[in-house]
Amino acid sequence: MDNTRVYKMSFASVYPHYINKAEKKGRTIAEVDEIIFWLTGYNQQTLQKHIDDKTDFENFFAQAPQLNANVSKITGVICGYRVEEIEDKLMQKVRYLDKLIDELAKGKAMEKILRK
Repeated sequence: MDNTRVYKMSFASVYPHYINKAEKKGRTIAEVDEIIFWLTGYNQQTLQKHIDDKTDFENFFAQAPQLNANVSKITGVICGYRVEEIEDKLMQKVRYLDKLIDELAKGKAMEKILRK
């Protein structure tokens, strides 16, 4: 499967969709950001810079300070694929984020989403 289109998509173009999905279910932008910070190691300033710069997903994850050590605890199906079985590491990171936002929108508690 060619994932180039996804990798070249700007994070800034998808971020509002994450927020919209969460807010429709009564969740907040702060919770979306907390998930992104937990997963990538970014903070508010560095996240905003990537949004302003329209960084693509490939560079968004390549420049992440540190992927959380507990990402292996993220399991389940997203977009028809089991996230723990995705071989392409970059696509797996993108799907990890999708999965976490999905869990937020489904009302899961933050401590469970963040695998604490």
